Amino acid sequence: MVPLLRTNDVVLISFLEALLKDAGIPHIVLDGNMSVVEGSLGIIARRIMVDEDDRPAAVRLMIDAGLEHELAPEKGRKQS
Repeated sequence: MVPLLRTNDVVLISFLEALLKDAGIPHIVLDGNMSVVEGSLGIIARRIMVDEDDRPAAVRLMIDAGLEHELAPEKGRKQS
């Protein structure tokens, strides 16, 4: 699994989960329960993970939804 998105925005996570579910793209949200441990400070971002083979379709889905600025950088790709 590879990261598609890292954020503390629960609305964005919910929206993207709905998009992925509707598109039939399996995903998992990691670090969702860390807010209990960290005291809801928002320090630890939640990660939406998808299978590496599904990442191109998930990226296309995010771009089509106008969320390209939220994408996690691909491994090995430099951020500008």
